[in-house]
Amino acid sequence: MQHKARKRFGQNFLHDQGVIQSIVNAIYPTKEDNLIEIGPGLGALTTQLLPLAGDMQVVELDRDIIPHLEKICDGLGRLQITQADALKFDFSSLAQPDKKMRIVGNLPYNISTPLLFHLMEYSEQIQDMHFMLQKEVVDRMSAVPGNKHYGRLSIMLQYFCQVDKLFDVPPEAFDPAPKVDSAIVRLTPYSELPIKVDDLKTYAMVVTKSFAHRRKTLRNNLKELLSSDEIEALGINPSARAETLTQQAFALLSNRVSSIKG
Repeated sequence: MQHKARKRFGQNFLHDQGVIQSIVNAIYPTKEDNLIEIGPGLGALTTQLLPLAGDMQVVELDRDIIPHLEKICDGLGRLQITQADALKFDFSSLAQPDKKMRIVGNLPYNISTPLLFHLMEYSEQIQDMHFMLQKEVVDRMSAVPGNKHYGRLSIMLQYFCQVDKLFDVPPEAFDPAPKVDSAIVRLTPYSELPIKVDDLKTYAMVVTKSFAHRRKTLRNNLKELLSSDEIEALGINPSARAETLTQQAFALLSNRVSSIKG
């Protein structure tokens, strides 16, 4: 099948067999898994995963690809295809009572961040996630305090999951070749959150405001929420920049704001 990648769907089709095998090895699917692929495209990864899993569910936006996907996966295992926009999709509809979801995918770069946040809503029902993403996004996801990539994305995802960057993927592994490098990342939701906050929306708001102006201090970025004295009373330097703070420090700030709001 000749299928031209569609820019509006952010399509870049993976074709490098060595990279595909490395991804399959990282996922290591078994017949016991509830395996779900987002955006299977032309099936480069699907055709390798399906025989190992035996049963697989995929969510694909581009309806024109689906007949091709059905054809090349015929005889490889049981494939269930849902034509839907992953950004709006209710992933709990694919959950099974005795199996947590294992989610994989080569995510379109133009929706990767909002899609990751959408998936966090289902973190309690997910065993793990393996994604191909823009390398810069993976660097931000896995960054630690003090790293130039550390920011809102790092903190919010690491609240729910352990984030492990696995390996880089060059542009020539795709057709068409993107203008950026890619990387594979594994996200493993915590069975018990290592840090708990009183109100997640307040936590997200405090983190967002703290990074609103990266070069400014907490005193300046959070002045509408907390005074310098209130920040200092938590054992946090109000002259510090957000990129130096741990998740625990953001939790302390958030819980203080929650207590004031009542």
